[in-house]
Amino acid sequence: MTALRRLPVTLPLSGAALAALCSLYLFVGLTGHDPWKSEDAVHFGITYGFLTGSDWLVPHLAGEPALDSPPLYYWIAAACAKLFGQLLPLHDAARLASGLFGAVFLAQLASASRRLHGPEAGTTAILISIGCLGLMVPIHDMQPLVALLAASATFYAGLALLPQRPMAGGIEAGLGLGLGFLATGLTALITLAPLLLMLPAHRHWRSSASRKGLLIAWAMALPLIALWPLLLSWRAPEALFAWRTTVAVHFQNNWLTSLPNHAELLAWFAWPALPLAIWALWLHRHRLSEPALALPIAGTATTLLALIFLYGPRPLQTLPLLVPLVLLATTGAGRLQRGATNAFDWFGMMTFTLAAGLIWLGGIAMIFGIPAKIAHNFAKLEPGFVAQGNISAMTLAALLTLVWLWLIFASPRSPWRAVTHWSAGVTLVWVLLISLLLPWIDYGKSYRGVALSLQQSLPSNSTGHAECIAGRDLGGAQRASLHYFAGIVTQVAETPAAAACGFRLEQGDAKNRPTPAGWRKLWEGHRPGDRSERLRLYQRTSKRED
Repeated sequence: MTALRRLPVTLPLSGAALAALCSLYLFVGLTGHDPWKSEDAVHFGITYGFLTGSDWLVPHLAGEPALDSPPLYYWIAAACAKLFGQLLPLHDAARLASGLFGAVFLAQLASASRRLHGPEAGTTAILISIGCLGLMVPIHDMQPLVALLAASATFYAGLALLPQRPMAGGIEAGLGLGLGFLATGLTALITLAPLLLMLPAHRHWRSSASRKGLLIAWAMALPLIALWPLLLSWRAPEALFAWRTTVAVHFQNNWLTSLPNHAELLAWFAWPALPLAIWALWLHRHRLSEPALALPIAGTATTLLALIFLYGPRPLQTLPLLVPLVLLATTGAGRLQRGATNAFDWFGMMTFTLAAGLIWLGGIAMIFGIPAKIAHNFAKLEPGFVAQGNISAMTLAALLTLVWLWLIFASPRSPWRAVTHWSAGVTLVWVLLISLLLPWIDYGKSYRGVALSLQQSLPSNSTGHAECIAGRDLGGAQRASLHYFAGIVTQVAETPAAAACGFRLEQGDAKNRPTPAGWRKLWEGHRPGDRSERLRLYQRTSKRED
């Protein structure tokens, strides 16, 4: 039997092969679907508010201030929407901002890793990042925390350069901290600023050149940090107060009870960076004070403590931990013992080959109805969905599957073989999901059908009442989708404006509810596969208040 020809690449990947892997990972899935329920729809809704409103200082969601994050990410997303909105649907064009920030994140993370650990470490850091399971979905959503990842990687790259080139390193670190604040507010300060205070305690950053670089970093960061709050205090002081209140609410957490949940979350979210980082700590246990290790160790420790004491155990809040954790894991990825390397490699190859096979099976079942039982299960989950084969998408999926099989059987032996297979496997699974299952996923996660159905149910001959709809218990994704797809902006319940509305839209569960006194139900709707969430529209029939 003829042996497979070895791939014409060396490990770790570099050049065109690495660029192709990064491009597939970052940009496949950014376009071709509606804003999805939860974070994606919410952050597009805020971007849409910038595009349709006149205020570019205060973020708004469906007419109401949305002050969870400062506006940097939304400004870039709105700029992408304006630049590419003629070529793509507006929401797809805006989502390109995540691809842009994701590319900056990988490039700056590679730069930081090279400065700390040497030339090959840059590629290793990229591969570990791509392989992190918790990053796969957020980096393809509209998500300000992706901008924080880019800013954090820039910050660490600057700190790594600081002792050798204090001016350049200080500017880079200061930009990272300042832009991180403009993207996510106090989350950036809490996870990044402590390092600027801690570094002078280490002899490597205690020199006069390093102290000069740290002062430059503060000088760059502080004006950027002060910019948005100062503008708010001048133009919209009530928004500044609301932002401070929102931040205070988000930082409440009972850390003692949430500690086990944090540990459980990290076990899968940061895989494989977490076990590789633990191995690196053991491997270099006698020289942990060296600069290349001390910086990511300090960053990991301060960020982890912030997550535990200030945040609840949510996957998105764990994203800032990935940058220092990957920088630490990079030192151990190429020095696994042979048995551990082989086990990690086989686990990755088997896991992703099986996952790819299951995705292919599901895609074929939906399009061709074979096997019938699997096709029936997909149809049951999303009633009414009709699958149509896409030749281009299926061709891409088939080509990448063949490349994957060639890669696992013919890639050269190398200490980086396992981490390369893992990152390639994650990319394969993501691209297969998008190529074969995206229409089915989009059908279930989009509110387009619900919004259009609601729009059609509103009386066309109303005397202005249809322009005033009070919303009760509506989520951000629902409000954003109604605004974008149907032009419906709801008034917040229990306000004077809402009390005067002739229509009321409520979110509830699937159980039948009695119609409130003084109202009649005009419409009820939900996303096709949602068995718990219901939206109900009522029209006022009398002046009675309930």
